[in-house]
Amino acid sequence: MAARRTCLGVAAARAALGVVALASPALVARPWVGEAPGPLGQQVLGRALGGRDLALGLGALLAGRQVGALRNWGEAGAFADAIDAAITVVAFRRLPAKGRWAVLASASGAALAGVLSARCL
Repeated sequence: MAARRTCLGVAAARAALGVVALASPALVARPWVGEAPGPLGQQVLGRALGGRDLALGLGALLAGRQVGALRNWGEAGAFADAIDAAITVVAFRRLPAKGRWAVLASASGAALAGVLSARCL
């Protein structure tokens, strides 16, 4: 039961982040990439990530009643978060000092929570 709640909690947070990123893309993109890509780049990156996270979050929430489906959506979200963490590590020294730690911690934490909870379903 705790694994299901964790999966659904991560999914709800992901969907909320997606909505925020679609509405205010720079708010999500700036901590990760700074001002480097400029306003248009931040909007494109932020909205693209927002769409991805909204889709993954809603997919998991809608699959919440079917354990197998929830596990699959949870693993897909965890995979996306692990990729985000890996990309952050590769570019770490070139990313904004404060934002890189926040993104690395949140992406790694979400990936770990997603994998562990999905495996326990």
